[in-house]
Amino acid sequence: MPGPARPQDVGPHGHLPQPPFPPRMPPPPPPKSSNAAGIVWALAPLLSCGWATPFTMGYAAAKLRSGWLALSAAIYAIGLVAFILNVGVGGGDSDVLMLLTFLGTGGSWLGGTIHSLVIRESVFPSKNNPNDHAVAMAQHRRDLRQQARELAERDPALARELRIGRPDLPRQYDDGGLVDVNHAPVEAIATLPGMTYELAERVVEVRRNVGGFVSAEDMSIAVDLPPRLTAELVEMTIYLP
Repeated sequence: MPGPARPQDVGPHGHLPQPPFPPRMPPPPPPKSSNAAGIVWALAPLLSCGWATPFTMGYAAAKLRSGWLALSAAIYAIGLVAFILNVGVGGGDSDVLMLLTFLGTGGSWLGGTIHSLVIRESVFPSKNNPNDHAVAMAQHRRDLRQQARELAERDPALARELRIGRPDLPRQYDDGGLVDVNHAPVEAIATLPGMTYELAERVVEVRRNVGGFVSAEDMSIAVDLPPRLTAELVEMTIYLP
């Protein structure tokens, strides 16, 4: 059984130091987007012997709003149409027919395949941008906070059992970083954006006197916090009864 606290164990504010907060569970990385659509699109000219090239280039032109790609799609289409017309009528010099065959099918087939592979990254850009990943992580935590708030509104007792808003306690439920100002200790409140340890102590002192708060605005008025903090407190705090 642990003995009484020694004087050197007592913190500068007259209380025992709190254990480190349990680490928050990081949000899962966003699922790696499959580039299958881009690969199929790029290989469509090859797999279709060039007959899909006008359509794939037309799609790229519409998506990128590119006049050059629209012109390319038209050229590929004209080559195929010329080949079809010449084969259909079955006339003309054989050398001319062979040239049209090469330009119409070979150009759309091999040329279209190479063209598609060159511009594929522009038409189907990669989703592995680090900034996009950071935004996805932040949005994920925001969604977790919203889910935790909705759960707390429906069932406050369950929210307390799950220790929503209590980063100072061991728990498994990830609330996205919420802090329950009505029950969390000074150390947890001090971690809120813009909050200092002194302001957190004032919050706890006023909380003790008034019995708790109902919202970030209520707390800001009661504690006389700087108005600039209110918006972030609305996002990061919860007030369980």
